[in-house]
Amino acid sequence: MAYYFLFPEIDSTIYSHPDRTKMNTGHDEILEIVKEKGSSDQRYYPSRVLIKFKSQEIKDTITKIGSSKFNNGTSKVSLQLLSSEHKNLASTLNIEAFAVSQSWNEGTGRFSNLPSSSNGVSWTYRDNDTTKTSWTTSSFGTGGGTGSIDAVGITQGGGVWYTGSLFQGSQQFLSADNLDTDIDVTTIVQKHSASICANQTYPTGVTNYGFIIKQPDSVEQDTSSSFGEMKYFSTDTHTIYPPKLCFKWDDAVYSPLSAGFNSGELSVSLYRNKEEYNQNDEAKFKIHVREKYPVRQFASSSNYLNVGYFRNTSYYSVRDAHTEEEIIPFDDNFTKLSANSDGMHFNIHMQGLQPERYYRLLFKHVNNDGTTIYDDNYHFKVVR
Repeated sequence: MAYYFLFPEIDSTIYSHPDRTKMNTGHDEILEIVKEKGSSDQRYYPSRVLIKFKSQEIKDTITKIGSSKFNNGTSKVSLQLLSSEHKNLASTLNIEAFAVSQSWNEGTGRFSNLPSSSNGVSWTYRDNDTTKTSWTTSSFGTGGGTGSIDAVGITQGGGVWYTGSLFQGSQQFLSADNLDTDIDVTTIVQKHSASICANQTYPTGVTNYGFIIKQPDSVEQDTSSSFGEMKYFSTDTHTIYPPKLCFKWDDAVYSPLSAGFNSGELSVSLYRNKEEYNQNDEAKFKIHVREKYPVRQFASSSNYLNVGYFRNTSYYSVRDAHTEEEIIPFDDNFTKLSANSDGMHFNIHMQGLQPERYYRLLFKHVNNDGTTIYDDNYHFKVVR
């Protein structure tokens, strides 16, 4: 499989609103990027999101891909947050993700707790309101980091992160766009990898303290207006939509015994499908492709047993069988089908999929007749 998902170890929203600068929301089901109006003034105060994935899981995934392939520019990593509810959004929105440069404690607080909890990360502290370890928000040359916000009336704090193009990713949303994030954080994870796998230090590698997601400085510092509310499911969600770190790479090898079908109607069947897989399995699926109406000819065996092939412009996709959510899209770069003497095939690492769910496979073939999608209820289930 050329798509592989990791789920967060910890995440939290931190708030600069004066009523919430020491509040912890580590166990909230929702992460939000919002500017809240003050309780006793006319300022709008921004929030930010912190999220971290396990270093060992990142290392294991890079081992699957191969270190050289991961670092040679052909692999990609994206930070994906699934939309919950959004309100009063501006027509153009930009969000940024940076590599966090100091450790933090998730805590167990919730936004709705009364009294509010302060036993974990907040805008002011990176641990809790007892130990009171503040974010070091002044710039520091040897670490290349910065933090806080340059705006009148807003408390210093809000995380610390590395600066520079190799330590950040961004995404822009226009009116009517799907607001699920797909932020390219490849270079950030390469920095984490250099630290995790080879003990490299800044600037070649940086310790994995996760990501901070925020609005651009110019938006946060404009305390006279809001951009609306962007809300996403957290790792504590009771839904099937937790955040994901998505690794993508090309694992296809196309070595058919004969040329792929350039035209004509095809019959496609999936075999070697056990239909139920443990979440730790790596499954290899095979596809049998043949002409739907083969030319009549004299032969010692049936035409239906001959190995046939899609062209190398063929791909697979995975959808949630219940919600129809596209888990793995048709991707020209990362979901190509492989071919060898036995026919067409592809691999899926089940550990990257949510367990206790049914999934459906689809296939896309592009040839001289155009593009054809094959969707014949090819299902499988992932179990714990």
